[in-house]
Amino acid sequence: MGRYRIAGIAALCLLPILGHADNTTLENRIEVVHEFFGSMPTGVTVSQTGRIFVNYPRWGDPVPFTVAEIVNGREVPYPNAEINKFHWDRAADCFVSVQSVVVDPRDRLWVLDTGAPMLGPSVPHGPKLVCIDLKTNHIVKKFVFDRKVVPPATYLNDIRFDLRRGKEGAAFITDSGATGPSGILVVDLATGTTWRRLADHPSVQPTPDFTPVVDGQPLMTRRRNEKPKPLRMKADGIAISSDGKTLYYCPLASRKLFSVSTDALWDQSKTDADVAATVKDLGDKGSGADGLEQDDKGRIYITEYEKRAVERRMPDGGYQPVVHDNRLYWPDTLSVAKNGYLYGTANQLELQKNYHYGRDLRHKPYLLWRVRIDAGPVLLK
Repeated sequence: MGRYRIAGIAALCLLPILGHADNTTLENRIEVVHEFFGSMPTGVTVSQTGRIFVNYPRWGDPVPFTVAEIVNGREVPYPNAEINKFHWDRAADCFVSVQSVVVDPRDRLWVLDTGAPMLGPSVPHGPKLVCIDLKTNHIVKKFVFDRKVVPPATYLNDIRFDLRRGKEGAAFITDSGATGPSGILVVDLATGTTWRRLADHPSVQPTPDFTPVVDGQPLMTRRRNEKPKPLRMKADGIAISSDGKTLYYCPLASRKLFSVSTDALWDQSKTDADVAATVKDLGDKGSGADGLEQDDKGRIYITEYEKRAVERRMPDGGYQPVVHDNRLYWPDTLSVAKNGYLYGTANQLELQKNYHYGRDLRHKPYLLWRVRIDAGPVLLK
């Protein structure tokens, strides 16, 4: 158990907060924003005007649309229904299987399409990055990734932006593909030129023999007539510092947190060894994590799927609990909004049939929730 700072005082072993506590105070801090009774969501993002967007990857469940806006309590295909219809023969012009949606500092929505339905190899011209102007709801940029940079085994996972680089900014994307090169993709948003960094670097790899414990049970891939296998998902969560100088990331199958210099990632004259030399091992964050997010105070928010919790890493390297709630079955993506709330999804990923010998243990609804990020420290009775 790591150290946590509450109201400036170092506290040790706050197991009740992160495990099995009197949960009343903490649960009351969560507000359920929306309940999903259909497709399973992963990503969420909130615009500067308060519009909420979500996405549903095509992993096997029926997915009538893979990107939506929450409007008056309804899930509405975004930017329209037609682009959300998957067509194998024109994958470049439709959303195939979107894993992440993120609003950038200019209040534009970026859609990260894995192009990989059913978590399989990506279809030709499927992996792409699409920018939508939220004032007009029209697509203004689209980058279809070259298969030399994004081979079929790539799984585009999450994305962050620094719009101060180059002419129009940079995007940084994690590749969590279990059988591919993994690493971090860098995209020049002026030209769409894309390059890969940290391919197969130890920091983007799953921790050997990592076995998370979720709901008191080891979480492993369990299929009928096969031996259980450990999770092998690679670089997943990603966040960027407020000054744009540091990128934080973590493999999903790990309890480690890492950082790397964005100057090194961006500079194409740097060798792979030069970039790797800027990687820092920030230590054990205490739990397996899926999503990362950052705020303008330099705090990094981390979902803890082993503990149904969210914590944050402070600028001094200490950690604070943010929230624990027994309804957070697999807290996935996080989004800090202008209104002072942290939004997140809880999608019960650990209850999917791949982890339970073909039995789907999910119980709808899935949740979109939020919590105030500066409501004061969490105190136990």
